[in-house]
Amino acid sequence: MEKEQIVKENLNLLNEFMKYVFSNPEVLDKIPPDAELVIFPTNIPELLNHNKRTAEKLKKQGKKVMTVKMPRPEPVKPELIAA
Repeated sequence: MEKEQIVKENLNLLNEFMKYVFSNPEVLDKIPPDAELVIFPTNIPELLNHNKRTAEKLKKQGKKVMTVKMPRPEPVKPELIAA
């Protein structure tokens, strides 16, 4: 997976996570203010492995890491029907 695709996918995941947080703000209470948040996409194996390596690097740097496991949402495919 190329760097551009990794960034794009991670931004999409972050967007979905933020949508969830807006509906469930109590989730933020579980994330320490000084923590790095890394999302583990359960249905994108290559990105999952990349993000796991990123989380490990951050831990080795002495940073506090919180992970979120979530699938990449499937795009909505509306069906248009002429009336």
